[in-house]
Amino acid sequence: MKARTLLLFILYVVIVICLTPVLIVFMILKIREPLLAIAKGVMRLSGKILGLRLDVSGREQVDRTKAYIFMPNHLSFIDGPLLFMLIPHPVRVILKKEIFRIPVVGTGMRHIEFVPVDRKGIKGGKASIERAARLMRDKGYSFLVFPEGTRSLDGNLQKFKRGGFFLALESGAPIVPVAIQGTFEIMPKKSFFVRKGRIRVVFRPPIPVQGYDQDHLAGLMDKVRTSIQDAGQKEES
Repeated sequence: MKARTLLLFILYVVIVICLTPVLIVFMILKIREPLLAIAKGVMRLSGKILGLRLDVSGREQVDRTKAYIFMPNHLSFIDGPLLFMLIPHPVRVILKKEIFRIPVVGTGMRHIEFVPVDRKGIKGGKASIERAARLMRDKGYSFLVFPEGTRSLDGNLQKFKRGGFFLALESGAPIVPVAIQGTFEIMPKKSFFVRKGRIRVVFRPPIPVQGYDQDHLAGLMDKVRTSIQDAGQKEES
């Protein structure tokens, strides 16, 4: 367990060093999509090194030509990289601004137009949502948003935050609920090492946002929450 995690950490350091010149060239030439493809490849290699076994279903319901907001439950640190790899789109992510301070990695994230958010202020969150919505409308990007905002401490689905739903209303993009099982056991919050194990990921049918507004946001949030919960219950039965 520890050996695999340490091996992966060393691999990441080597990859970052090797990709730094590539990133510089991509930034000069304003090339973004190949960098996303490289990142997805690194995530696939990471899963093999860690010995993760994946059961994935429902991706056939996602139209690869359309922009979506993917909303999964959040059980572990590995959920983000896992979904980034599995989503059949060159997806962007809204991340807390502190992550963008990581040398090289943060620069790469900014270049491929991941969106930083300041969680301490309402204005910062609103500005991030507006920027993400603009990218979705102008460039057709899809976004990955964790509606719980942070990882679960006990494996249960937490209360949803409204930011991702404001993005859905402003962009007009459908929401794809995603149910994740198994990552809490593999790498719970406050744990650094990853255990071997099986992960189940279920992509649920897209939920259109037309007909909803800010006054009826609770109904949309409940619909997404129920979709995630139903997928988890079906997997357990």
